[in-house]
Amino acid sequence: MREEKKLITKEYVERLNASPYFIVVNYEGLKVAQFEELRNRLADASAEVHVFKNSIFKTAARETGIEDLGQALSGQLAAVTGEGEVTGAAKTLKNFRAEFELPEWQFGFVDNDRLDADQIKTLADLPSLDGMRAKLLGTLQAPAGQLVRTLAEPGSSVARIVRAKFAESEA
Repeated sequence: MREEKKLITKEYVERLNASPYFIVVNYEGLKVAQFEELRNRLADASAEVHVFKNSIFKTAARETGIEDLGQALSGQLAAVTGEGEVTGAAKTLKNFRAEFELPEWQFGFVDNDRLDADQIKTLADLPSLDGMRAKLLGTLQAPAGQLVRTLAEPGSSVARIVRAKFAESEA
């Protein structure tokens, strides 16, 4: 392998190792301005998109421990990687695709587990990790809150009766 390709492969390996996920998309048909818009939107989700040379990307994936990408890499492909949650990047891609009808989702990997396009679409529909934590916390707190209200109600009722009697006796 030429020295130039080794440097590019090393860059891909570093990018893949730094991200807990990557999503491969076919960006064929996107205009330069649209691709730049996609980059900006992904940046808001702590993600980035990088065009890659298919053969070098395959080598880089192998070097990161992914032996088989599950399909041949062909076409104009780019990889979305990031430091945040995969759901944020997937939602951004879904919204962008709804607006521009591109890019086409190919496949992805989350912690070395392969995802097909349908699984990535499912991830895009999930709430964020913080949203799921908030729902779980709300579910756990609801019974405790109800118990506190139930236990406090007899004392509150007595206090209202005493207050009413006191107000009645003063009048």
